[in-house]
Amino acid sequence: MPPTLASLVQHSALKLTVRAGEDRLDTPVRWAHVSELTDPVPYMEGGELLLTTALTLDAEDPEAMRRYVRRLVGAGVVGLGFAVGVNYEDIPAALLEAAREEHLPLLEVPRRTPFLAISKAVSAAIAADQYRAVTAGFEAQRELTRAALAEGPDAVVARLAAHVDGWAALYDTSGTVLAVAPEWAARRAARLTPDVERLRERPAPASAVVGGTDDRVELQSLGTGRRVRGALAVGTGAPLGTAERYAVHSAIALLTLTTERSRSLQAAEQRLGAAVLRMLLAGQPDHARAVAGDLYGGLLDAPFRLLIAEPVASAEPKEGEPPLTALAETLEAAAARAGESVLTVPEGPEGGERLVVLAGDGGAVVTACEAFATREAEEAGLVVGLSAPTGPIAAAAAYKQAEQALSVARRRGRALVEHEELAAGSVLPLLADDAVRAFADGLLRALYEHDATGRGDLVASLRAWLSRHGQWDAAAADLGVHRHTLRYRMRRVEEILGRSLDDPDVRMELWLALKATGDGGTGPLTKGE
Repeated sequence: MPPTLASLVQHSALKLTVRAGEDRLDTPVRWAHVSELTDPVPYMEGGELLLTTALTLDAEDPEAMRRYVRRLVGAGVVGLGFAVGVNYEDIPAALLEAAREEHLPLLEVPRRTPFLAISKAVSAAIAADQYRAVTAGFEAQRELTRAALAEGPDAVVARLAAHVDGWAALYDTSGTVLAVAPEWAARRAARLTPDVERLRERPAPASAVVGGTDDRVELQSLGTGRRVRGALAVGTGAPLGTAERYAVHSAIALLTLTTERSRSLQAAEQRLGAAVLRMLLAGQPDHARAVAGDLYGGLLDAPFRLLIAEPVASAEPKEGEPPLTALAETLEAAAARAGESVLTVPEGPEGGERLVVLAGDGGAVVTACEAFATREAEEAGLVVGLSAPTGPIAAAAAYKQAEQALSVARRRGRALVEHEELAAGSVLPLLADDAVRAFADGLLRALYEHDATGRGDLVASLRAWLSRHGQWDAAAADLGVHRHTLRYRMRRVEEILGRSLDDPDVRMELWLALKATGDGGTGPLTKGE
């Protein structure tokens, strides 16, 4: 610890005597400074032991001494050393009374003790304290390094908490707590997730101090360059000392190394993942397994889903991390937390056009993707298509499913669409498309124009006849007309359209066109004329 007034008083060679402020001798001394100025405050930084002989002071004037002492206390001076036997044989009563009123420690310095000896004692004590701090810091670094090599990040966090006599927590990029020590700090660490998310938005390395006086927390980002890979929180009851600071910096370096993969390794893994995906899509699951090895665990042996994400073309580019990168890191973090495997493959120039992900069905990655789409994908300008559960043999079909779902998500303006929605739902919502409406307009316009002249109800008759699967009596009854009248109308439909209603493809196209126009008697197409 740094020198204190008490340690200087106990120094046998200095022979100092305490005359006031006995209850504040445990205050650390940052330096010893000699000044004979009547106002030395402009030259003080706080934490000094001021030494004087009162050469220029009117030390016997009570009011002058009150002003003098108050100025010293206000500037953060921790003690006053007064040399006796030089200008004054004893400490003047006015100065002694002022020091007692302000509780300023007042030390009597005997004539045989030079101020230089006090300065040397303070300097030596500070140097010794710094040496102890550096030594303790290097010892902490060695211990943390051994823990990182032998046990991993959890052990680093535990050792760091012990070194700072507080608590520590490790977070991933999403702000989720990966490790915390001691266990009682888990709730405190969880409350800092919003602060970690804000820290993530700043280029690494970044830091922030949060919390109050009882629980001072320092947040440090982990990562290199501009990419934040996680964060470290250190909670203590007081600002960190030199030794503790060394330990924190060592932990940051070690945790960054354990969480930051080299760019070359990451690029190699992406190339391998792309090769595995190409083999799956080419119908070569055995080759894909052989190439993947143990890298993706049992991902290729269990039901999985394929998802495809791409930016919305109309979305304005935003500052910060690209949305596909943010999604990839979110999914990888979810996989790491759950102990799952995930295969992420960026596609397009520099991986900027779309992201293909292969993840276990019902796992944390798929759940994280759905949560990301709900919270952030729309704002970030992403659309996501998700396939049905599948296996390696049907990977190509799953890829097509994901692309179909992506196309529907793009047309409907939704952040995420699952293929099951399309397979289990109705085809009718798919008709809400400009191309389908244009087709329906061209196919039925002549019939609407005929009906608009008041010469018959061909559209309503066609709809009734198709809904009854060509049953004349049932359709005529629905319309309230004779079946011969309905037959005449259907011949007129064939004549006007130039198509035969005996052709099932024609009947299908007419039915879909009617559905695209709505179920009303005139339909929306006539309204746009």
